[in-house]
Amino acid sequence: MKSFKKNIWGLAMIVGLLFLAACGSSEETTSNKEEKINVVTTIAQIGEPLSVIGGEHVNVESLMGPSVDPHLYNPTQSDISKVDSADLIFYNGLNLEVNMVDVFDSIGTEKPVLAIGDTLSEEQLLEDEEGAVDPHIWFDIDLWESALNAAVEELKEYAPEHADEFEANKQAYFEELDSLRESAEKLEEIPEEQRVLVTAHDAFGYFGNQHDMEVVGLQGLSTEGEIGVSDINETIGLIEEYKVPAIFVESSVNQDSINAVIEGASSNDVDVQLGGELFSDAMGEKGTDEGTYIGMYQHNIDTIHEALTRGDD
Repeated sequence: MKSFKKNIWGLAMIVGLLFLAACGSSEETTSNKEEKINVVTTIAQIGEPLSVIGGEHVNVESLMGPSVDPHLYNPTQSDISKVDSADLIFYNGLNLEVNMVDVFDSIGTEKPVLAIGDTLSEEQLLEDEEGAVDPHIWFDIDLWESALNAAVEELKEYAPEHADEFEANKQAYFEELDSLRESAEKLEEIPEEQRVLVTAHDAFGYFGNQHDMEVVGLQGLSTEGEIGVSDINETIGLIEEYKVPAIFVESSVNQDSINAVIEGASSNDVDVQLGGELFSDAMGEKGTDEGTYIGMYQHNIDTIHEALTRGDD
């Protein structure tokens, strides 16, 4: 009898342990399902759209915030730690984040790392006179859709259980980009001879190409280059020739060069105003309209339109 009771008690203990193990396994599975995908991007132009498309399933962190120049940026120890703990890493490529390439090449042997600009064909990319590729592809809405699509495909491959939701969110987001295309039509109101966009560095080539504007940057594609007196004088001559009413500073680039042009123009009796601040290599503060890709692009459209049509009424 004692032996029978002992066996019953032992069986009950085993069943109890199995039940607890099953509960623990269920909780762990639930926890794993609820755990978000940790995505790290370099620039917010990539990160913010992916946070919208990924929705509740992703946690996106961009290493380079407002006013940060990606051409000159050096990774910090904190950046290395964030990259190391990420599930997926996306960067622009095309030599934009030149000081981080070695880090990405190294970590890419262990986890998915994608330079979304490298997914575009050479025929789609602009080059300067020396053959250097222009990395500022986010200013061509069509190209940026293609580049973001490559990132979304990587997300879908990593988490196929959410693939349909990612695809639906992407399509909805891309439909929102149509509002930018419609809004940009007002740039056609700028007098043809004044459709000259003068900025601190040559970041708006794709923007000009898409919206039929000539673009002049005091520096080249990268902000590493030096600006000489001849660059300033040539720009002043162009402003005078085309009667450009305004030129622009950039949120991530030192304003001294643009101020030098305005001062030099004034000393030569050439009237040109500061048209405002544009977002080029960095977006605005998080939580603001300009801290989103759509809001940043819309801000640039509005600022350029207002400045270059000023006094034309």
